[in-house]
Amino acid sequence: MRPALLAVPLLAMAPPAWTPQKSGTAASLRGLAAVSRTTTWASGTGGTYLRTTDGGATWTAAQVAGAEGLDFRDVEAFGDDDAYLLASGPGDRSRIYHTADAGAHWTLQLTNPDSSGFLDSLAFWDRGRGIALGDPVGGRFAIFTTVDGGTHWMRQTGPEALPSEGAFAASGTCLIATGKQDAWFGTGAARIFHSADSGRTWTALQTPIRHDGPGAGIFSLAFSDARHGVAVGGDYTRPESAEHNIAVTADGGRTWTEPAGAHPAGYRSAVAWAAAIEAWIAVGTSGSDISHDNGQSWTRFDTAAYNAVAFAPDGTGWGVGPKGAVARF
Repeated sequence: MRPALLAVPLLAMAPPAWTPQKSGTAASLRGLAAVSRTTTWASGTGGTYLRTTDGGATWTAAQVAGAEGLDFRDVEAFGDDDAYLLASGPGDRSRIYHTADAGAHWTLQLTNPDSSGFLDSLAFWDRGRGIALGDPVGGRFAIFTTVDGGTHWMRQTGPEALPSEGAFAASGTCLIATGKQDAWFGTGAARIFHSADSGRTWTALQTPIRHDGPGAGIFSLAFSDARHGVAVGGDYTRPESAEHNIAVTADGGRTWTEPAGAHPAGYRSAVAWAAAIEAWIAVGTSGSDISHDNGQSWTRFDTAAYNAVAFAPDGTGWGVGPKGAVARF
């Protein structure tokens, strides 16, 4: 006999929230790499990097020797000890550093060779293969790739740029690497570039995100799977404006459309997929938003300023922002 079904009350899902932590620094933080439930790296101004290995109970902040004047806009990490820092700045102030001993020593791997260049972001497909993006030089975006963990960085022929088109080094996520060799980056002209061959060749698509001023365009993009992705941005000079600040794809990036539902409540500098709760999180200087329907509608749940957001494979999430702000999701 089939047992009778018992009526069991459903537990209400806890509302999303950030739990601020003490970072030990007042630097403006934009780089973020969530490795696991316990380990996360972050980076920012003044040559600063920081790390926790106990889930944020304690953070250790330090400066890369000789790089105290640099602005580390991106960090990529592969464990407690193994991390890369990308400094953004004009000419040789754009650099890539690597540590294999938790920051005790840093190796300078790449110094931007272009006096008019500016590196924006760094991404890896795996421990050996990575890609770096820079603003256009000579009419083409600067693309550098490595196949040996950054020991050697090779220059690729980047895609042609429109006049005055560049990328935003706002959260380290204007460039991402997905799958085995796909790379994507968004620009201030609200275009998304895609490479299916590890950065050697590129195609470009226009999106409906606003690009009506020097502070407007795409600032971040991410995918939840091979088909579904979200790009966010807006105009950072108008942090409360939700006008044309998001685009979504459901066909693997072949087309990008503006959702009809409520948008993130202002300019957003970063977006990430939180697999554990099957939701998208977007952050910016005017707050944070969540979407449970593949980016079609958004609800603001916090008004604190964060520049970057990232989730570890186990679902642990982090945000970083101005004045050393660090929080756990």
